[in-house]
Amino acid sequence: MHLRLLPAPGGAGILFRRTDLDNFEIPATGRNVAKVSYATSLMRQGVLISTTEHLLSALIGYGIDNVIVELDNLELPILDGSALPYIAAFRSVGLQTQRRRREYLRIRKTIEVHDASKFIGVYPGEGYSVSYAIDFPAPIGKESFQLDLNTGAYATQLAAARTFGFREDEEKLRNMGLIRGASEKNAIILTSQGVQNGPLRFPNEFVRHKILDLIGDLALAGKRIQGHVVAERAGHAMHTALVARLLQDRSAWELVHLPVQEEEITIPSLLHPATLSA
Repeated sequence: MHLRLLPAPGGAGILFRRTDLDNFEIPATGRNVAKVSYATSLMRQGVLISTTEHLLSALIGYGIDNVIVELDNLELPILDGSALPYIAAFRSVGLQTQRRRREYLRIRKTIEVHDASKFIGVYPGEGYSVSYAIDFPAPIGKESFQLDLNTGAYATQLAAARTFGFREDEEKLRNMGLIRGASEKNAIILTSQGVQNGPLRFPNEFVRHKILDLIGDLALAGKRIQGHVVAERAGHAMHTALVARLLQDRSAWELVHLPVQEEEITIPSLLHPATLSA
């Protein structure tokens, strides 16, 4: 399959375009979330796009507001299992500032989602910070990590963190039609004995990847968040449930322009569009 990232006008947001289906378009917004299990999928009028979270995470993490994502398949390429190839593509073409002030979705009150021992919440605060804690069976165990996206650390601290899975779950997931392109080249494979295809890129790569996923899922709020997000043992379903709860409660947020003048950013139209193949 082929994927191209094209410039979009100010205020357009992130728009997926299925070139194999007469350029049918699906905006990357919470109202188009279709199904969520081991990945996040979008659907509009029966047209599906799956595994959106890594690209959306890279776009938000790198500060890109407006882009058209063209693809000729229902699933985005998994690439190496992280967001790093997207960051490399952005850097290869550069970015273009647009004459439109950037809007933020500023959190005004607490929104939380609970599911037994799992939890995720978003709270008023300056900047865009994320705190995440996980607790998986061995060999992962408990990990936690916190990151402030306003520091510009996404590319160095999160983008390279890869998706992961347990070897014992592989047959079940493939029978469900999931992880079709998964291999040791694009995922961390775990067994009861440890990491099968090390070394890890970070000592706590697992929780860093969960934050990567979370940032991608929260991109479906439509704007970069200004606030603090806390998650414990959450996943795609809870991430997108938080987006739904947030968008349903208009009193919980407001659209703002920060005091410091910041303009929106897109992939440049004067250079070659970023292209990735799988």
